[in-house]
Amino acid sequence: MPEDAAYQTHDPLLAAESWLSEGKGVALATVIETWGSAPRPAGSHLAITEDGEFEGSVSGGCVEGAVVAEAVDVIGRAEPKTLEFGVADETAWRVGLSCGGRIRVLIEPLG
Repeated sequence: MPEDAAYQTHDPLLAAESWLSEGKGVALATVIETWGSAPRPAGSHLAITEDGEFEGSVSGGCVEGAVVAEAVDVIGRAEPKTLEFGVADETAWRVGLSCGGRIRVLIEPLG
């Protein structure tokens, strides 16, 4: 597959494979549990490089910034980390998880 093809498909697993073949540090974030009205289902992926590039989504944009920042740290430490985000519906908009609910995300270094 041509190098740019992974980015054009917007497939986070293909993007991760391509970045690894380029020698970049890569982490994969996966939604492992959801409760209530979560924006993305369990199994959704976000691939992240050590430089903060990313492809995919774990929350439809609600918490991607925090996940990317934590993923860069996970790549540096080479240890997985689990994050949990969630709020009650009445405060959801204030913290960025607009649909309420909660999600748990596993971030694993690849390579």
